[in-house]
Amino acid sequence: MTSLPHQFKRIRLNLARSKQFPNGSAQHGYEFVAPLDDTDHIDVELWRKHRANCGVRRFWSGEADEIGKLVHKAGGAEHARWIFDYDDTAEEDDEAGYRFGSHPFRVGEYVSIRDEDGEMHTFVVASVQTAT
Repeated sequence: MTSLPHQFKRIRLNLARSKQFPNGSAQHGYEFVAPLDDTDHIDVELWRKHRANCGVRRFWSGEADEIGKLVHKAGGAEHARWIFDYDDTAEEDDEAGYRFGSHPFRVGEYVSIRDEDGEMHTFVVASVQTAT
């Protein structure tokens, strides 16, 4: 098995403060692998070369983990969008990262994800570690 280039990171997103979770929640979030460029943005070209290695795990307290992949799709406000896809045959399970292409993935930064029900949630980048 070959190892991934050093640009590949394991990124953990924890649910940020909200009305339902005033202190945020480390039991609700995502962990995914993506290549980051030198400004900590997702590197589309490197992702294309290694897309099979870009997985995601959605963890939500009280629910079974969902395992999927990070996918780059054409269209949307940015002319392309990043989604978490848990089933190749269904569209309704996709969860879209809001402006993921323009957000740096650094500890303490905030990102938003629209879930499969269309509800937007805000997450904080809890960790960024080298993926192995």
